[in-house]
Amino acid sequence: MIGFLRGRLVAKQPPGLLIDVQGVGYELEAPMSTFYDLPATGAEVGLFTHLVVREDAHVLYGFATEAERRLFRGLLKVSGVGPKIALGILSGTSVEGFLRCVETQDADPLVRIPGIGRKTAERLLIDMRDRVKSLAQPGEFAAAAGVKGGVQAEAFGALVALGYKPAEVARLLKAAEGASSTEEVIRRALQAAVKE
Repeated sequence: MIGFLRGRLVAKQPPGLLIDVQGVGYELEAPMSTFYDLPATGAEVGLFTHLVVREDAHVLYGFATEAERRLFRGLLKVSGVGPKIALGILSGTSVEGFLRCVETQDADPLVRIPGIGRKTAERLLIDMRDRVKSLAQPGEFAAAAGVKGGVQAEAFGALVALGYKPAEVARLLKAAEGASSTEEVIRRALQAAVKE
């Protein structure tokens, strides 16, 4: 499987890309979130990739970040969601925005994406609820919940691993503001949880 490509960007016309990797031209499809980060034609580019093998074609998809690729792969596991819908979701929202929708179970932002109806959005929220933890790195969870980096993000990941819901952890971390170490943040957050 092809996991990553680095080469010269020959052409870009959404959703298609053409990358020259040492004389071999790779055609890829990419979400708009990736297109926004692309350099000018002729410059070097590196993309994470995912290969979809169909009966009639082999299609290579490219992503600017590993998080986008992880979400794309997770979306493909949802019944009724194929590569086109997954690309549409990544074009219509960021990874953090999608994680926020799943955590809050808010289908409205997803319904605004072209090609996503109410039923598909609700199925995505239900099916992705349990998978979202494996898709997001602790820092991405923290960013989706509005938590700053550093010790707060480390504590956020630890508390989520303990079984607390991300929205609840974000609230508990407010009680731990000012702590200088991850251990201190976790201790204060757990104390706040016990007091509730």
